Amino acid sequence: MRRTAHGRTEVSTPTKQFIPMGLSLSTWLHRRTQKHSSSYSSVFCSLAVPTSSRLKVILKSSPVPPGDSRSRWSSVHCSPHFLLSASKDEVTRLPVELSSDGVRAEKWVKDGLHVWEVRWKPKHRGSHAVLGVSRQNCPLQASGYNVLVGADSQSWGWELQSNQLWHDRQSRGTYPEKRRICCTKAAENFSSQFSQCSPSTLEVPDAPFPIPERIVMVLDADAGTLGFVVDNHFLGVAFKNLPRGVELFPAVSSVRGGACIRLRYLNGATRNPPALMALCGLLIHHHLGLQRQNQVDKLPLPPALQCYLLSSH
Repeated sequence: MRRTAHGRTEVSTPTKQFIPMGLSLSTWLHRRTQKHSSSYSSVFCSLAVPTSSRLKVILKSSPVPPGDSRSRWSSVHCSPHFLLSASKDEVTRLPVELSSDGVRAEKWVKDGLHVWEVRWKPKHRGSHAVLGVSRQNCPLQASGYNVLVGADSQSWGWELQSNQLWHDRQSRGTYPEKRRICCTKAAENFSSQFSQCSPSTLEVPDAPFPIPERIVMVLDADAGTLGFVVDNHFLGVAFKNLPRGVELFPAVSSVRGGACIRLRYLNGATRNPPALMALCGLLIHHHLGLQRQNQVDKLPLPPALQCYLLSSH
Protein backbone atom coordinates (compact mmCIF):
# COMPACT_ATOMS: atom_id res chain seq x y z
CA MET A 1 0.00 0.00 0.00
CA ARG A 2 1.02 3.61 -0.48
CA ARG A 3 -0.43 7.01 0.55
CA THR A 4 -1.12 9.55 -2.22
CA ALA A 5 -0.56 13.30 -2.14
CA HIS A 6 -4.29 13.76 -1.35
CA GLY A 7 -4.09 11.54 1.74
CA ARG A 8 -5.82 8.52 0.16
CA THR A 9 -4.50 5.00 0.53
CA GLU A 10 -4.03 2.88 -2.62
CA VAL A 11 -3.17 -0.79 -3.02
CA SER A 12 -0.24 -1.23 -5.39
CA THR A 13 -0.22 -4.08 -7.91
CA PRO A 14 3.07 -6.03 -7.98
CA THR A 15 4.95 -5.75 -11.23
CA LYS A 16 5.04 -9.04 -13.18
CA GLN A 17 8.60 -10.26 -13.30
CA PHE A 18 9.93 -11.36 -16.67
CA ILE A 19 11.38 -14.87 -16.56
CA PRO A 20 13.44 -15.98 -19.57
CA MET A 21 12.00 -19.03 -21.38
CA GLY A 22 15.20 -21.02 -20.81
CA LEU A 23 15.12 -20.40 -17.06
CA SER A 24 11.42 -21.25 -16.90
CA LEU A 25 12.02 -24.49 -18.78
CA SER A 26 15.00 -25.42 -16.57
CA THR A 27 12.94 -24.85 -13.41
CA TRP A 28 10.05 -26.92 -14.80
CA LEU A 29 12.34 -29.80 -15.76
CA HIS A 30 14.08 -29.76 -12.38
CA ARG A 31 10.81 -29.97 -10.47
CA ARG A 32 9.42 -32.70 -12.70
CA THR A 33 12.62 -34.74 -12.51
CA GLN A 34 12.47 -34.68 -8.72
CA LYS A 35 8.88 -36.00 -8.77
CA HIS A 36 9.42 -38.78 -11.29
CA SER A 37 12.07 -41.45 -11.54
CA SER A 38 12.43 -43.81 -14.47
CA SER A 39 11.37 -47.38 -13.75
CA TYR A 40 13.00 -48.70 -16.91
CA SER A 41 15.35 -51.53 -16.06
CA SER A 42 17.58 -53.73 -18.16
CA VAL A 43 20.48 -56.04 -17.42
CA PHE A 44 22.40 -54.04 -20.05
CA CYS A 45 21.94 -50.79 -18.15
CA SER A 46 24.91 -51.53 -15.88
CA LEU A 47 27.03 -52.46 -18.90
CA ALA A 48 26.36 -49.26 -20.84
CA VAL A 49 29.14 -46.75 -21.46
CA PRO A 50 28.91 -42.99 -22.11
CA THR A 51 28.18 -41.99 -25.69
CA SER A 52 29.22 -38.96 -27.69
CA SER A 53 26.73 -36.17 -28.29
CA ARG A 54 26.94 -36.93 -32.02
CA LEU A 55 25.76 -40.51 -31.47
CA LYS A 56 23.09 -39.43 -28.97
CA VAL A 57 21.62 -37.00 -31.51
CA ILE A 58 21.55 -39.71 -34.20
CA LEU A 59 19.85 -42.22 -31.90
CA LYS A 60 17.24 -39.60 -30.94
CA SER A 61 16.61 -38.39 -34.48
CA SER A 62 13.73 -39.65 -36.59
CA PRO A 63 14.90 -42.59 -38.75
CA VAL A 64 15.09 -42.28 -42.51
CA PRO A 65 12.18 -43.78 -44.50
CA PRO A 66 12.06 -47.61 -44.48
CA GLY A 67 12.56 -47.81 -48.25
CA ASP A 68 16.02 -46.23 -48.13
CA SER A 69 18.51 -48.05 -50.36
CA ARG A 70 20.86 -48.47 -47.39
CA SER A 71 18.24 -50.75 -45.80
CA ARG A 72 18.61 -53.45 -48.45
CA TRP A 73 20.52 -56.70 -48.49
CA SER A 74 22.51 -57.36 -51.63
CA SER A 75 21.30 -59.89 -54.20
CA VAL A 76 24.87 -60.10 -55.54
CA HIS A 77 26.91 -60.33 -52.32
CA CYS A 78 24.79 -63.14 -50.94
CA SER A 79 25.08 -66.88 -50.38
CA PRO A 80 22.82 -68.94 -52.69
CA HIS A 81 21.27 -70.40 -49.53
CA PHE A 82 19.73 -67.03 -48.62
CA LEU A 83 16.43 -65.87 -50.12
CA LEU A 84 15.72 -62.12 -50.33
CA SER A 85 12.31 -60.57 -49.83
CA ALA A 86 10.81 -58.44 -52.59
CA SER A 87 11.88 -55.26 -50.80
CA LYS A 88 15.34 -56.75 -50.04
CA ASP A 89 15.15 -55.66 -46.40
CA GLU A 90 14.85 -59.27 -45.18
CA VAL A 91 16.76 -62.46 -45.92
CA THR A 92 15.75 -66.02 -45.02
CA ARG A 93 18.21 -68.87 -44.89
CA LEU A 94 17.16 -72.12 -46.54
CA PRO A 95 17.23 -75.34 -44.44
CA VAL A 96 20.56 -76.57 -45.81
CA GLU A 97 22.73 -78.79 -43.61
CA LEU A 98 26.47 -78.50 -43.09
CA SER A 99 26.70 -75.07 -44.64
CA SER A 100 27.63 -71.61 -43.34
CA ASP A 101 26.08 -68.72 -45.26
CA GLY A 102 26.48 -64.97 -45.28
CA VAL A 103 25.06 -61.83 -46.89
CA ARG A 104 26.19 -58.22 -47.10
CA ALA A 105 24.18 -55.03 -47.42
CA GLU A 106 23.67 -53.52 -50.85
CA LYS A 107 25.26 -50.17 -49.94
CA TRP A 108 28.61 -49.51 -48.33
CA VAL A 109 29.95 -46.57 -46.33
CA LYS A 110 33.49 -45.26 -46.11
CA ASP A 111 33.14 -42.17 -43.90
CA GLY A 112 30.79 -40.67 -41.33
CA LEU A 113 28.90 -42.17 -38.39
CA HIS A 114 26.14 -44.64 -39.36
CA VAL A 115 23.50 -46.61 -37.46
CA TRP A 116 21.56 -49.69 -38.62
CA GLU A 117 18.84 -51.70 -36.92
CA VAL A 118 19.05 -55.48 -37.28
CA ARG A 119 16.12 -57.66 -36.19
CA TRP A 120 17.01 -61.30 -35.66
CA LYS A 121 14.83 -63.39 -33.35
CA PRO A 122 16.83 -65.43 -30.83
CA LYS A 123 14.95 -68.62 -31.77
CA HIS A 124 16.11 -68.12 -35.37
CA ARG A 125 19.80 -67.90 -34.56
CA GLY A 126 21.21 -71.23 -33.47
CA SER A 127 24.98 -71.47 -33.28
CA HIS A 128 27.33 -69.23 -35.28
CA ALA A 129 24.86 -66.35 -35.66
CA VAL A 130 27.18 -63.44 -36.45
CA LEU A 131 26.55 -59.74 -37.04
CA GLY A 132 29.15 -57.17 -38.07
CA VAL A 133 30.79 -55.45 -41.02
CA SER A 134 33.01 -56.63 -43.85
CA ARG A 135 34.84 -55.48 -46.92
CA GLN A 136 33.82 -56.72 -50.33
CA ASN A 137 35.93 -59.90 -50.33
CA CYS A 138 34.65 -61.54 -47.15
CA PRO A 139 33.57 -65.17 -47.90
CA LEU A 140 29.80 -65.70 -48.06
CA GLN A 141 29.56 -69.51 -48.12
CA ALA A 142 31.56 -72.36 -46.61
CA SER A 143 31.10 -76.06 -45.85
CA GLY A 144 30.34 -77.07 -42.28
CA TYR A 145 29.27 -74.81 -39.44
CA ASN A 146 31.61 -71.86 -39.06
CA VAL A 147 31.81 -68.16 -38.33
CA LEU A 148 31.97 -66.31 -41.66
CA VAL A 149 31.80 -62.66 -40.60
CA GLY A 150 35.10 -62.43 -38.76
CA ALA A 151 36.66 -65.45 -40.45
CA ASP A 152 39.25 -63.36 -42.31
CA SER A 153 41.18 -60.10 -42.07
CA GLN A 154 38.50 -58.30 -44.06
CA SER A 155 35.57 -58.75 -41.64
CA TRP A 156 34.64 -58.11 -38.00
CA GLY A 157 31.78 -60.01 -36.34
CA TRP A 158 29.91 -60.41 -33.05
CA GLU A 159 28.67 -63.96 -32.44
CA LEU A 160 25.35 -63.44 -30.67
CA GLN A 161 24.96 -66.83 -28.99
CA SER A 162 28.37 -66.88 -27.27
CA ASN A 163 28.96 -63.09 -27.19
CA GLN A 164 32.37 -63.71 -28.81
CA LEU A 165 34.03 -61.14 -31.08
CA TRP A 166 35.72 -62.52 -34.19
CA HIS A 167 38.32 -61.10 -36.57
CA ASP A 168 40.89 -62.78 -38.78
CA ARG A 169 39.76 -66.28 -37.63
CA GLN A 170 40.50 -65.48 -33.99
CA SER A 171 38.30 -64.75 -31.00
CA ARG A 172 38.95 -61.23 -29.71
CA GLY A 173 37.18 -61.73 -26.38
CA THR A 174 33.60 -61.36 -25.22
CA TYR A 175 31.27 -58.41 -25.75
CA PRO A 176 29.87 -56.63 -23.85
CA GLU A 177 32.60 -56.44 -21.25
CA LYS A 178 31.38 -58.04 -18.03
CA ARG A 179 31.50 -55.81 -14.99
CA ARG A 180 30.14 -55.83 -11.47
CA ILE A 181 26.45 -55.03 -11.52
CA CYS A 182 23.79 -54.17 -8.98
CA CYS A 183 21.33 -56.88 -8.00
CA THR A 184 18.14 -55.54 -9.60
CA LYS A 185 14.98 -57.10 -10.97
CA ALA A 186 16.60 -57.16 -14.40
CA ALA A 187 19.48 -59.18 -13.00
CA GLU A 188 17.04 -61.57 -11.33
CA ASN A 189 15.38 -62.17 -14.67
CA PHE A 190 18.79 -62.81 -16.22
CA SER A 191 19.79 -65.58 -13.82
CA SER A 192 17.92 -67.44 -11.09
CA GLN A 193 21.01 -67.37 -8.86
CA PHE A 194 20.29 -63.68 -8.21
CA SER A 195 16.86 -64.36 -6.66
CA GLN A 196 18.07 -64.45 -3.05
CA CYS A 197 20.72 -61.76 -3.14
CA SER A 198 20.68 -58.49 -1.23
CA PRO A 199 20.76 -55.10 -3.01
CA SER A 200 24.52 -54.96 -3.47
CA THR A 201 27.03 -55.43 -6.26
CA LEU A 202 28.11 -58.89 -7.39
CA GLU A 203 30.03 -60.53 -10.18
CA VAL A 204 28.22 -61.28 -13.43
CA PRO A 205 28.15 -65.04 -14.16
CA ASP A 206 30.20 -66.48 -16.98
CA ALA A 207 27.10 -67.39 -19.01
CA PRO A 208 26.65 -65.32 -22.19
CA PHE A 209 24.15 -62.47 -22.12
CA PRO A 210 20.93 -63.31 -23.99
CA ILE A 211 20.78 -60.76 -26.79
CA PRO A 212 17.23 -59.62 -27.69
CA GLU A 213 15.73 -59.49 -31.17
CA ARG A 214 16.51 -55.84 -31.90
CA ILE A 215 20.17 -54.84 -32.17
CA VAL A 216 21.46 -51.45 -33.30
CA MET A 217 24.87 -51.47 -34.98
CA VAL A 218 26.99 -48.32 -34.78
CA LEU A 219 29.81 -47.88 -37.31
CA ASP A 220 32.03 -44.81 -36.98
CA ALA A 221 33.98 -44.99 -40.22
CA ASP A 222 35.87 -41.80 -39.35
CA ALA A 223 37.15 -43.16 -36.03
CA GLY A 224 37.42 -46.76 -37.28
CA THR A 225 35.19 -48.26 -34.57
CA LEU A 226 32.24 -50.63 -34.43
CA GLY A 227 29.84 -50.97 -31.49
CA PHE A 228 26.29 -52.01 -30.64
CA VAL A 229 23.22 -50.71 -28.82
CA VAL A 230 21.01 -53.22 -26.98
CA ASP A 231 17.86 -52.29 -25.04
CA ASN A 232 18.65 -48.62 -25.77
CA HIS A 233 22.06 -48.92 -24.06
CA PHE A 234 25.30 -48.40 -25.94
CA LEU A 235 27.61 -51.22 -24.90
CA GLY A 236 30.81 -49.54 -26.02
CA VAL A 237 33.32 -50.16 -28.79
CA ALA A 238 33.52 -53.78 -29.85
CA PHE A 239 36.19 -53.28 -32.53
CA LYS A 240 38.62 -50.45 -33.10
CA ASN A 241 41.31 -49.72 -35.68
CA LEU A 242 39.03 -50.62 -38.58
CA PRO A 243 40.54 -49.46 -41.88
CA ARG A 244 39.50 -45.90 -42.73
CA GLY A 245 38.48 -44.58 -46.10
CA VAL A 246 37.54 -48.05 -47.42
CA GLU A 247 34.17 -49.55 -48.32
CA LEU A 248 32.55 -51.28 -45.33
CA PHE A 249 29.29 -53.26 -45.54
CA PRO A 250 26.93 -54.42 -42.80
CA ALA A 251 27.03 -58.23 -42.91
CA VAL A 252 25.60 -61.31 -41.20
CA SER A 253 26.26 -65.04 -41.35
CA SER A 254 24.12 -67.94 -40.16
CA VAL A 255 23.91 -71.74 -40.14
CA ARG A 256 20.28 -72.10 -39.05
CA GLY A 257 17.58 -73.03 -41.52
CA GLY A 258 14.64 -70.65 -41.50
CA ALA A 259 16.59 -67.77 -39.94
CA CYS A 260 14.97 -64.44 -40.93
CA ILE A 261 17.11 -61.32 -40.61
CA ARG A 262 15.84 -57.80 -41.23
CA LEU A 263 17.99 -54.75 -41.95
CA ARG A 264 17.06 -51.09 -41.64
CA TYR A 265 19.29 -48.06 -41.96
CA LEU A 266 18.29 -45.60 -39.24
CA ASN A 267 20.45 -42.53 -39.67
CA GLY A 268 23.92 -41.13 -40.12
CA ALA A 269 26.02 -38.01 -39.77
CA THR A 270 29.18 -36.44 -41.12
CA ARG A 271 32.13 -35.59 -38.91
CA ASN A 272 30.71 -32.07 -38.37
CA PRO A 273 29.48 -31.35 -34.80
CA PRO A 274 25.72 -31.62 -34.12
CA ALA A 275 23.51 -28.53 -34.45
CA LEU A 276 22.84 -26.52 -31.28
CA MET A 277 19.08 -27.10 -31.67
CA ALA A 278 19.63 -30.86 -31.72
CA LEU A 279 21.81 -30.71 -28.60
CA CYS A 280 19.19 -28.64 -26.75
CA GLY A 281 16.48 -31.12 -27.75
CA LEU A 282 18.66 -33.99 -26.57
CA LEU A 283 19.12 -32.38 -23.15
CA ILE A 284 15.36 -31.83 -22.75
CA HIS A 285 14.58 -35.45 -23.65
CA HIS A 286 17.23 -36.60 -21.19
CA HIS A 287 15.66 -34.68 -18.31
CA LEU A 288 12.19 -35.91 -19.24
CA GLY A 289 13.30 -39.52 -18.92
CA LEU A 290 12.03 -42.58 -20.76
CA GLN A 291 8.71 -42.65 -18.93
CA ARG A 292 7.70 -39.05 -19.68
CA GLN A 293 8.52 -38.53 -23.34
CA ASN A 294 4.79 -38.12 -24.04
CA GLN A 295 4.60 -35.02 -21.82
CA VAL A 296 6.29 -32.65 -24.25
CA ASP A 297 3.01 -30.75 -24.64
CA LYS A 298 3.21 -29.77 -20.96
CA LEU A 299 6.55 -28.02 -21.36
CA PRO A 300 6.52 -24.22 -21.05
CA LEU A 301 7.51 -23.85 -24.70
CA PRO A 302 5.89 -22.40 -27.84
CA PRO A 303 3.93 -24.96 -29.95
CA ALA A 304 6.55 -24.85 -32.72
CA LEU A 305 9.30 -25.99 -30.33
CA GLN A 306 7.03 -28.67 -28.89
CA CYS A 307 6.46 -30.01 -32.41
CA TYR A 308 10.23 -30.11 -32.98
CA LEU A 309 10.78 -32.09 -29.79
CA LEU A 310 8.04 -34.53 -30.74
CA SER A 311 9.51 -35.04 -34.21
CA SER A 312 12.98 -35.68 -32.78
CA HIS A 313 11.76 -38.36 -30.35
